[in-house]
Amino acid sequence: MPNCPACQAANPSESRFCAQCGAPLNGQAAAGASPQVPATGRLGNASYRISGYEMQAAVVSLPAGEAVQAEPGVLLYMRGQASMQTGTGGGMMAGIKRALAGDSFFLSEFSGPGEVAFAAPYPGTIHPVAIGEDPGQTWLCQRHSFLCCTPGVSVSVALSQKLGYGMFSGEGFILQKLAGAGEALLHAGGHFIRLELAPGEQIRVDTGSVVAFDSRAGYTIEFVKGVKNALFGGEGLFFIVLTGPAVVILQSLSFDRLVSRIAAQAQMSAAPGAGTAVGMGALGGILGGMLGGGGSGGGGNSW
Repeated sequence: MPNCPACQAANPSESRFCAQCGAPLNGQAAAGASPQVPATGRLGNASYRISGYEMQAAVVSLPAGEAVQAEPGVLLYMRGQASMQTGTGGGMMAGIKRALAGDSFFLSEFSGPGEVAFAAPYPGTIHPVAIGEDPGQTWLCQRHSFLCCTPGVSVSVALSQKLGYGMFSGEGFILQKLAGAGEALLHAGGHFIRLELAPGEQIRVDTGSVVAFDSRAGYTIEFVKGVKNALFGGEGLFFIVLTGPAVVILQSLSFDRLVSRIAAQAQMSAAPGAGTAVGMGALGGILGGMLGGGGSGGGGNSW
């Protein structure tokens, strides 16, 4: 009975994946799994393992005296003698800033010894980022992509420095800011793509697909060129333009776009009069694709 390389649980010899945590066994790789996502890692002196593939959870083992901070609402379970303490995560002003930006006033701190698990409320994958590797380095993230971090990382908000970016990117004016020194885990919809941009290198990204980028990046918005592209290309009217040097994390699933497609289909199916519903639903789909890139009008997540 082989032991799982991630959690050391015993499994039947014919098993391809661990029955306890879902990790691949006997050198098997999950179909579509990103090789860039480590199955295990460390948050300071605490260790973690990633469980699952499309609906992932981060299971953190906390020794005595160790702690992690987490976004309220992402706890899956606590085990052993792990305890939770809710606070402002940096003082009253830090909490007020987050509350004014639409985030939670509080952060939850979990202390060992014990085990805690965190999971986001929508399908996706979990990814580690190092905070403060370079002096003054910070990360700007999509709101609610943050899961947990070591106590040395401060979680606050940052206003978009670009008026056009805030108005037309679909991401809003508010970004989540991770600063200080330590490690953090972020959640991305679907799978993630991590890109390293050289100095001066630019990428144009569909609105709603950006999870995070480091503070060195330049960011703005750009109109889709060409009338036919803008009206019939199905990608909306704007791209987000990111300029290096920077590390950029993208997601393959825009949650708002997924929700808008489901809502549009449900509305079309529920409309009275089959013939009329089909005709209006098709027209609505065409107009939605023209104006919102097949998304929810803004075409992206709320930051």
